[in-house]
Amino acid sequence: DRTALEAAVADATAKRDAALATDTLGGQTLAERGWVGNEVTKLDNDMMVLANPEIAALPGWVIALVAAGALAAALSTAAGLLLAISSAISHDLIKGSINPEISEKGELMAARIAMTFAIVIATWLGLNPPGFAAQVVALAFGLAAATIFPVLMMGIFSKRVNKQGAIAGMLVGLIFTSVYIFAYKGWFFVPGTNMLPDTPDQYFFGISPLSIGTVGAILNFASAYIVSSVTAPPPHHVQELVESIRVPRGAGTAVAH
Repeated sequence: DRTALEAAVADATAKRDAALATDTLGGQTLAERGWVGNEVTKLDNDMMVLANPEIAALPGWVIALVAAGALAAALSTAAGLLLAISSAISHDLIKGSINPEISEKGELMAARIAMTFAIVIATWLGLNPPGFAAQVVALAFGLAAATIFPVLMMGIFSKRVNKQGAIAGMLVGLIFTSVYIFAYKGWFFVPGTNMLPDTPDQYFFGISPLSIGTVGAILNFASAYIVSSVTAPPPHHVQELVESIRVPRGAGTAVAH
């Protein structure tokens, strides 16, 4: 079982480390030459999953299927996200707001440039991860909650929130959440650039950087509401659009029976 396997690995590792540490290379022990021992100190779930086919002495083609499945899942997810990022920037942002007259060729070029930047950033984060997979996902969801979620909700349920309020809310949520995360995790997750120790006793009101997106969302809601209240309301056709979203498509006037 898992416990017995971990115990066997730990015992074998300790014996090997002790034996190697007493050997000499040029009159120096391995410890004196800077070797600190085996870096594999525990067996995580991912290691167990990948090692199971070989431990069970399964055929090589089964192991190849496991590896190919993991690689295919990673590549398909990455490809889908890259397409979504490039389309959002080139079509929704540039063609939809910044330059509506852009040609299809220019839009395609913008998509390729956006995809290139996304690949570079993803590669950097892969080489310098801010945490394990679950932590990275939590950070991403926190940023999404602090920026996109409030605007989507208010866009559906409020006819008073305007463009200025939505932009202000997103900026406040993004800046607050990003600064809080970078303060503890390091600026752009560069090791050694954090301003505060990443320990629970140093967190603001005990709120982890993984959970700060909730506070960012609250600030987003408040900022959007305040800015929208002191600026002009949205155009009438926008308010009608918001109202139409709430009505199921194809619904008509109730008929008496």
